[in-house]
Amino acid sequence: GSEAASEQGQEEEVEDRLKEHMDSLLDKSAKTRQAALQSLSLALSSKTLSEFLLERRLTLTDSLEKCLKKGKGEEQGLAGTVLTLLCLQMGSGPEGEEVFCSLKPLLVSILTDSTASPSARQSCATALGMCCYIAAADLE
Repeated sequence: GSEAASEQGQEEEVEDRLKEHMDSLLDKSAKTRQAALQSLSLALSSKTLSEFLLERRLTLTDSLEKCLKKGKGEEQGLAGTVLTLLCLQMGSGPEGEEVFCSLKPLLVSILTDSTASPSARQSCATALGMCCYIAAADLE
């Protein structure tokens, strides 16, 4: 019984930290947003969080959109990585497709912007390819 309670407590602690990182994506400081993106990237690549993310995918998608639009270089690159991981977590269902479709135009825009940093463009290209492979229902 205490093992299950301990596991439940750890799960809640992880979710609380993730909520804090998601809130930090809206911070005025680029350094704070980048740190939050790095933490989210690490969390999404090390643990399956689909239930948690399912409820918060729209909030996270909106935050990633802001990071991609307003951020520069490293922040855009990190946002592209988090988006790729979010698509992986959401899978090939309607939720993953919704996330992908909402950010696809922005990814294409950064990818084709010759003034964007090479790392941001590369990350957006990876996000576009992976998300398209995983979540795009339209074969075109």
